[in-house]
Amino acid sequence: MEKIKIKVGITGQEGFVGQHLYNSLGLYPDEFECIAYDIAIFKDDEQLDTFVSNCDVIVHLAAMNRHNDPEILYQTNIGLVKKLIGALERTKSSAHVLFSSSSQEERDNLYGRSKKEGRELLASWALTANGIFTGLVIPNVFGPFGHPYYNSFIATFSHQLTHNEQPKIEVDGEVKLIYVNELVMLIINEIRSKKGNSLFVIPHTSVNKVSEILSLLEKYKAEYFEKGIIPEINSSFELNLFNTFRCYLDIKSHNPVSLVKHTDPRGAFVEIIRLNVGGQVSFSTTVPGITRGNHFHTRKIERFAVIKGKALIQLRRIGTTEVLDFYLDGENPSYVDMPVWYTHNIKNIGDEELYTNFWINEFYDPADPDTYMETV
Repeated sequence: MEKIKIKVGITGQEGFVGQHLYNSLGLYPDEFECIAYDIAIFKDDEQLDTFVSNCDVIVHLAAMNRHNDPEILYQTNIGLVKKLIGALERTKSSAHVLFSSSSQEERDNLYGRSKKEGRELLASWALTANGIFTGLVIPNVFGPFGHPYYNSFIATFSHQLTHNEQPKIEVDGEVKLIYVNELVMLIINEIRSKKGNSLFVIPHTSVNKVSEILSLLEKYKAEYFEKGIIPEINSSFELNLFNTFRCYLDIKSHNPVSLVKHTDPRGAFVEIIRLNVGGQVSFSTTVPGITRGNHFHTRKIERFAVIKGKALIQLRRIGTTEVLDFYLDGENPSYVDMPVWYTHNIKNIGDEELYTNFWINEFYDPADPDTYMETV
């Protein structure tokens, strides 16, 4: 008997957390089906009603985070909640509604008020309609693809350091953080529970001073961005921070990275990678015309170095259509590093066997491979 999928609608799907949630739900195609969403539906009651009526679960992420006029921000966020409640009432929906609030709820600002009051409005709807509601009170979130100057200071610092700008610390306080993948898995598990919780305070997973984080990012710039060295990584937080930093490099202009080839009468010698972290090294041979890969990782750091033959390495960020092509030749050894959430492959485009060296930062574990198949 075919399992019935949970139909999930994500308002704000185009945003930072929304994109990550949408892509992560896609890792469980037998369990979840994402309902098509466009921000324009909030301007049309009929479209909004159709969206709501198709959902078993609605994750309401759509909101304005910053605006020069706090009153506009407040009215916008409350207005979106009221429009959603109107659609829930008109369609007599029994969906499980999850609302993204913020740890700023208790602060004396209009953004915090908009989040707290929005959560309370949806909690009241659930009581009246006998619905299921989860109010997510979320700490500061960081991760790949966040917008600089908008989503997180980590996004801003990473963008600045990879674009010849120097970050400036305004207030060097301690910040409670959660990595976006960690947040998304908590949301998915809350969806699975089907229980609801009107005040679900999401626990932070790290606490760091702003200056400590900047120091790590500056180390990643000096070692990785400028020298290609994989830095020392001492915790899951540091791995998450490094993977976040890597996503702010200009992938088109940064790759492929040339290696230094030393030759003498004996032949050639090429140093492929310098590591301040462990991992696993392997190599492959590929016959002409064959393509390997077509998969992506959500946490692994991986380097492909072509040492003999001609190769085409292709990358595409999950959820987008642009394919990045990189041509490598063993006569001029070079490498490409694979960012997280980019599906990638390597094809032998030459007439001889292709030799490729692979490094990845963790041993392969068949029980937890972090490898998801998707054609570039």
